[in-house]
Amino acid sequence: KPEIELRHALFARGFRYRLHVKSLPGTPDIVLPRWRTVVFVHGCFWHRHTRCRYATTPASNPAFWQAKFAANTARDLRVRRELRQLGWRVHVLWECQIGNQRKLERLAAGLRA
Repeated sequence: KPEIELRHALFARGFRYRLHVKSLPGTPDIVLPRWRTVVFVHGCFWHRHTRCRYATTPASNPAFWQAKFAANTARDLRVRRELRQLGWRVHVLWECQIGNQRKLERLAAGLRA
């Protein structure tokens, strides 16, 4: 749902995009080829949004969850680095930020700059 909300907001602002381009590292959620920009919509729980109330750790089997979260964040860093090395601008929006109009306007302004 957060990704769909972002797609609607970008489209309403005149941006055209492609979805889940498999030829790019990490298969970005939204690809804006004209601006050479990719956008990831990260879930706060799975990608460990710092100081977010949704980034909780389950009480059962904590060792498994810590390893899982560490692998996810390491992969996120690697993918962002690879995309930048290929000349792409990378934006990450968190699911808890999607409804924030100020964040969306800042993203749109950054794309047009």
